[in-house]
Amino acid sequence: MTDFPTDSEGRRSSAALGRAVVADALRPVDPAAAAAAERETDWRRGYLRHFRALVEAGLSADGTAGYEIAEAGLLSLHARMRYVRPDGEFTLAQALPGEPDRPYGKIEVLGSEKPDRELDLVPRLDAWVAAGVIEESCAEAVREVAANPDWLDLGDLTFAMLGAGAEMGPLKWLLSWGATVLAVDLPRPDLWERIAGVARASAGRLIAPVNADGTPGADLGAEFPQVASWLLGFEGQLVLGNYGYAPGGAYPRLAAAVDALAVHLRQQRPDTALAVLATPTDVYAVPEEAVRQSRERFATRGLRAKLASGVLRANYPLPAVPGINDSLVPQQGPNYALAKRIHRWRATLARRDGVVSFAVAPPTRTRSVLQNRLLKAAYAGAHLFDVEVFDPATASRLMAVLMIHQIRKPRAADPAAWRDETVAAAHGGLWRTAYFPRTALPLAAVRGFL
Repeated sequence: MTDFPTDSEGRRSSAALGRAVVADALRPVDPAAAAAAERETDWRRGYLRHFRALVEAGLSADGTAGYEIAEAGLLSLHARMRYVRPDGEFTLAQALPGEPDRPYGKIEVLGSEKPDRELDLVPRLDAWVAAGVIEESCAEAVREVAANPDWLDLGDLTFAMLGAGAEMGPLKWLLSWGATVLAVDLPRPDLWERIAGVARASAGRLIAPVNADGTPGADLGAEFPQVASWLLGFEGQLVLGNYGYAPGGAYPRLAAAVDALAVHLRQQRPDTALAVLATPTDVYAVPEEAVRQSRERFATRGLRAKLASGVLRANYPLPAVPGINDSLVPQQGPNYALAKRIHRWRATLARRDGVVSFAVAPPTRTRSVLQNRLLKAAYAGAHLFDVEVFDPATASRLMAVLMIHQIRKPRAADPAAWRDETVAAAHGGLWRTAYFPRTALPLAAVRGFL
């Protein structure tokens, strides 16, 4: 299985890995920030400023520092992480070559419905843009897909979905459009019963890996070499979508395994496209228009908000371009932040020489989020601060359409990596709210609890 490296006392620590990878990522462009990360003694609470530093350090004059950070961070990750087997420990790359001892079989589920390619999102786009919930480029992308319905004829592509059962994943929509989906998720009977039900009620074709005992599914963290071999057994251009999630320290382990798998697939099949959902609760450099709207909202805030000035801080105290939107949520923790940053770094590098779908997704009421009582309450009161929290069906449909747009109309990498991350962002209003999210969300949670 994929695991953290051991320290001098034989312990495997997610905090030690996160601290080291962040420091290594910063070192080529900001040695002082790298040293600060290395000196951080309380990573669980102190990680926030170092993940912000990763974005700030990427805003070099020529715009290329973001690529240097991504490359250094991923090199550090792959050098440190280990794949542990009964016969020893290996690097992630060493675990991949060769045929697996226990190759997967496959099971297919065919849908019987006709393709449904109507996009009912279009009437909502203007209101979302006006409210600052999505960027204009997001609305433009959805409109362009609606104007080109043939883009949703997906017979020329094969979609490999890692974490196929995820609420935010595009499984339902891809199958409804008639796609072939290679679905990978944990070997849990209840999960596969639900996935198979979605496939049967669709116009698509679902193929899943099957173990020797006939059980569908695969544990990516433990068996990513076998999954890579299985995926390479299918013809046609692959679109590799990453939608898996795991709690706590299992998430960066899963992210490292998925990244190694993605690198291997693109080495063997260079035309493989990547699809990544970015979390809105992270740090981003954002365009001038987002900063302007946020500052206008803060300047015209009501009396009660002004009376709460000791608590509510401005999202952007200065009219800097680009602005830095820091929407990290401490309750999600450093393991979540690291896993999501690994996904972002891979998308950044892959865009330079291939096709990548990357878009910031909106805050969404998924089961994993609502398990946290504080986040559940904050989402319930977020509308008070001009933040819209989406239901999973709407969010996943929107992100599926954006993926199709970016696959059908790929764009060259921008010299400044941060600008690519602003394209088609559906951040739910976090970039344009008047208030620094970590000061507003606790008040939103109070209202949500009430």
